[in-house]
Amino acid sequence: MNFKLILNIALHLLKARLKQTIVAAIGVTFSIAMFIALVSFMNGLNDLLDGLMLNRTPHVRLYNDIKPSEHQPITLTEAYKNSTNFIRSIKPKDIGKSIYNSKAIIAYLKKDPRIIDVAPKITTPVFFNSGTIEISGVINGIDVLSEEKIFKVSEYIIEGKVTNLLQNNSIILGKGLADKMMLTVGDIIKITSPSGNLSSLKIVGISQMGIAEVDDVLSYTSLDTAQKLLGEPTNYITDIQIQLHDKTIAPELSKEFREKFNLDTIDYKTANAQFETGSSVRTIISYAVGVVLLIVAGFGIYNILNMMIYEKMDSIAILKATGFSGNDVRWIFISLSLIIGFVGGIFGLLFGFIFSSIIDVIPFKTTSLPTITTYPIYYDGIYYVIGIIFALFTTTIAGYFPASKASRIDPVEIIRGK
Repeated sequence: MNFKLILNIALHLLKARLKQTIVAAIGVTFSIAMFIALVSFMNGLNDLLDGLMLNRTPHVRLYNDIKPSEHQPITLTEAYKNSTNFIRSIKPKDIGKSIYNSKAIIAYLKKDPRIIDVAPKITTPVFFNSGTIEISGVINGIDVLSEEKIFKVSEYIIEGKVTNLLQNNSIILGKGLADKMMLTVGDIIKITSPSGNLSSLKIVGISQMGIAEVDDVLSYTSLDTAQKLLGEPTNYITDIQIQLHDKTIAPELSKEFREKFNLDTIDYKTANAQFETGSSVRTIISYAVGVVLLIVAGFGIYNILNMMIYEKMDSIAILKATGFSGNDVRWIFISLSLIIGFVGGIFGLLFGFIFSSIIDVIPFKTTSLPTITTYPIYYDGIYYVIGIIFALFTTTIAGYFPASKASRIDPVEIIRGK
């Protein structure tokens, strides 16, 4: 088979039907461009939402949960040990929120090669006093440098700096909370702890995550300040947050640490299952729309090649009469389809990148997401590889059936009909 001759014939046939060829190539170009732009935008949106929620969640969290005792007195007695016991109105056991021997656990975890870093935290409900009004909220006492390394807290600070928390008796308020009490950076706020301790803290920053339910209650302070506020010793820790090199092993490590340290644990997948589901659904939708666009373009190519076969019956008959086999004719029309797919695909990748770049600079300003200034786009070479491969695959399938029909044409019947 002379592929050079077959390709030459295919190019001449394309030139003879130049307008139809251009229309078919434009269909492929538009489909690929929309596929690239849509997938890049959808994945950019997923990254944005993940940054708001998933990236603010530790890969593994160690803590003490409030729950009933697993071993009730009746199950510890010999008489009822092997019986089935039904117990009602079980009360939760008060074991305290503090993690016992927390410093030794943190030192052990920091030596684990699977872990990037460990950030201890104290989470406690408090009352913010504004005149005679008490507003309920939550304070996160954090190790400032570790928290910034793992979670990039500074990205959500719209006034001040997160390192200002290294000052004694300082606090960063959520924007919703600050707006309610009409407070700004430099003001003093009075806080009442659950045990009734009253403290005065200086506001050194305002944070805004973009989630109203969080910004209305959440605030940050340092570990030392939180321990003083609660009247607890320096080893008082309620949470140990772990960031991993490979987050896919988080569920396994969660089980491992639960058994090793006898603590309650939760991994990021369990904590944010609903958000991961949403991201997966959005990705599936974007790929589905792209595939549909390419299939529609494939039907256009199929129709154009079908019409070309009917119009080129004489040419096909002459080719067969001069010694071209049915397989040669099939490859001529498949080559037509591949050329359309390749040229349309290359231009589609180019325009897809251009469209993505245009979307990436379109202003997107909202008071709920102050750190976001333009629409999110995620650039990944794999989308372009998928686009060109699927373009060639779709056009090949679209051209195969007309090509098979052309290969079965009997030149004698066509010449006799003429």
